[in-house]
Amino acid sequence: MTYSYKTKFIDLPGNNQVAYVDEGKGERTLLFIHGLANYAMVWKKNIDYLKQFYRCIAIDLPGNGLSGKEEHPYGIKFYAKSVYEFIQALGLKNLTLVGHSMGGQVAMTLIIKHPGCAERMVLCAPAGFEEFTPMDRLLSSNALHLFSYFSSDENGLRQAIEHSFYHQQSQGESIIRELAGIMKTYKLNAYRKMVDASIKSLLYDSVYDQLGKIKLPVLVIFGRHDALIPNKLIHFTTTERLATDAVKKMPDARLEMLSDSGHFVHWEKADEVNKLIVQFIQQQ
Repeated sequence: MTYSYKTKFIDLPGNNQVAYVDEGKGERTLLFIHGLANYAMVWKKNIDYLKQFYRCIAIDLPGNGLSGKEEHPYGIKFYAKSVYEFIQALGLKNLTLVGHSMGGQVAMTLIIKHPGCAERMVLCAPAGFEEFTPMDRLLSSNALHLFSYFSSDENGLRQAIEHSFYHQQSQGESIIRELAGIMKTYKLNAYRKMVDASIKSLLYDSVYDQLGKIKLPVLVIFGRHDALIPNKLIHFTTTERLATDAVKKMPDARLEMLSDSGHFVHWEKADEVNKLIVQFIQQQ
């Protein structure tokens, strides 16, 4: 399995090998963090454009993509710790974190614990903007566990990815094909174990009540037709209302809602997202 960009590897503490791509040059660096059970190349449409202005690095979180698949305590805190160690190992400066979905919650967790490790942050359809009661967690855990069960084969994976798009599900064809190939590299049950641990962490390692601690400039981008956020089983509100309330809790954040787009807003609306990112960085 190879990516369309050259893949590099780095060994982090604790037998934790992380794969990443590193494209472009510039005084500023963008570090892209993917979502649940995804991989670095979900950022390809963004890197293709943004690498002409910035150094663009996209990682495979531990246990995902081409990164090592050893036994680890997979979850938001472990991923955030790994990203921090990655930043330190590469000596990254003038850094903007860019996170999608679970990767957004990872980025927020990282900034809350290490506020000086980045200058700004872009969150594309981030997880972490919802409050969960114990009953909410039980209902969501059962539903998401069902998702992990159905996403453990190619047909289920296809349904999960296509559900993340609005009209143009065919855009995700390359993602589906490559993730299906990656899925075959896991040992028996290892994939499900990683996904289940990540899902549990999404629900229990909340950042919602700590959003006020995020002081750096933040750009939040959502698609108006996001079918995954908020969780429709327990939160009877719109994506825009949920995002607006969360953004108000951060001292220096702004929200952009993009029409005709679903959860993979950075892929479906790549041109608009890329321009928003450039404008956001230039304004700082």
